[in-house]
Amino acid sequence: MTVNKLFRDIHHWGSLAVMIPLGIMIIAGIFLMLKKEFDWIQPSSQSSTIEAAGAPDTTLLALYEVAAAIPQLETTDWAEFDRVDIQPDRGIVKFISTNRWEAQIDLITLEVLSLEYRRSDLIEQIHDGSFFADWVKLYVFLPAGLVLFVMWLTGIWLFFLPHLKRWQRRKKRAAKLAARSQT
Repeated sequence: MTVNKLFRDIHHWGSLAVMIPLGIMIIAGIFLMLKKEFDWIQPSSQSSTIEAAGAPDTTLLALYEVAAAIPQLETTDWAEFDRVDIQPDRGIVKFISTNRWEAQIDLITLEVLSLEYRRSDLIEQIHDGSFFADWVKLYVFLPAGLVLFVMWLTGIWLFFLPHLKRWQRRKKRAAKLAARSQT
């Protein structure tokens, strides 16, 4: 079996092996690339309406109490938040609950600026395979990524091989012509 035949076989069977996981990764990846463009995927970040002179004197406890009072977040304890994202340049704090709701609260006035469902984290989990199960991420999506990398490498070889062969033939012809002209 030649190297070229082996590489073509890798492409043929590799594409079959990665078809479904790669399709899922590509579609989810496209959505992730557009997450800042569409509020449906990830709510756009708001900004405080009041310009703060220095750091606000709001406490984290006061911010938590405002967030805990929002029924959509379904939180009764600090540990029930997936994450808290403080953005001092915008004057807001984002509370993201485990049920994927996001509340954006003004750091100065404690006003709720935005309350929306956040789909980007779900799409990210679908993209890396952890949505299905942790073992799917490690034993399906990771190998699919590795097979895709091998297909990329072999594809480069298969793409440039005809160009290399043509260059070698031209070089050989030029050498023959040079040899004939010297005799």
